[in-house]
Amino acid sequence: MEITISIASEIILPFLYNYLRSPMRFIDTHAHLYLDQFEDDIDEVMDHALGNGVDTILLPNIDRVSIDSLHRLVADFPEICKPMMGLHPCSVKADFQAELDHMRPLFEERDYVAVGEIGIDMHWDKSTLPLQLEAFRQQIGWAKELDLPIVIHARESFDEIFEVVDELNDADLRGVFHCFTGTPDQARHILDYGGFKMGIGGVLTYKNAGLKETLKDIPIEHIVLETDAPYLSPVPFRGKRNESSYVLQVAIEMSKVYDLPITQVAEQTTQNAIELFRLDG
Repeated sequence: MEITISIASEIILPFLYNYLRSPMRFIDTHAHLYLDQFEDDIDEVMDHALGNGVDTILLPNIDRVSIDSLHRLVADFPEICKPMMGLHPCSVKADFQAELDHMRPLFEERDYVAVGEIGIDMHWDKSTLPLQLEAFRQQIGWAKELDLPIVIHARESFDEIFEVVDELNDADLRGVFHCFTGTPDQARHILDYGGFKMGIGGVLTYKNAGLKETLKDIPIEHIVLETDAPYLSPVPFRGKRNESSYVLQVAIEMSKVYDLPITQVAEQTTQNAIELFRLDG
């Protein structure tokens, strides 16, 4: 049974998955559930996710400090949580090489689904751009060596990122532009690479974001769902802590954009994530 959702509240969201009575499955391809914001209620957060059909959550790393908490969460929820490893561009400082040298051997010790979260951030500190570029290049090299996708953080930095990926892209490089909020031209640039998808989260629900118009020209085969929890909560939770169960709200909005049943949005975006990250189906 398919229904049209016009309003979703905190009351109905936890029950929506069961109400639809369809075998929907979602993958949250980007969430930081190992952060302190979830320390007191992580079991409840996981229950909410499973109750809304989110049975797989991919966890990008931030820096050396976050590694232990990331690994602990994966150990506590091994059937749900899948780790990535990488150095976030906002954590790229003068000592970035020591950070990278600490992370690289970890790939020989554990299974990671991606090299991430990596990329370039020109919002907070433009002075570190040369360092960010070098860290980005090195980690792209890891991905090629290890046959893993990259998860790209691109904040006010599409031009800088495109310059690097234009040079290094080949048949062995694949990944996702996390939290994509770019223009139609930038979306086409990404699609032209051949191996990249766009991660769509709560920003899709924001009234003046402009993302809905951009997505209309992007086939849903190139989209994966994400939350970036605890950040960027979708409407009607904007301003509150984000969590993986809210990927359902993103899917509801996406079903309107593409004029598709939500079950089809769930099926296609989940398949996209399985293929990109080579997850067990």
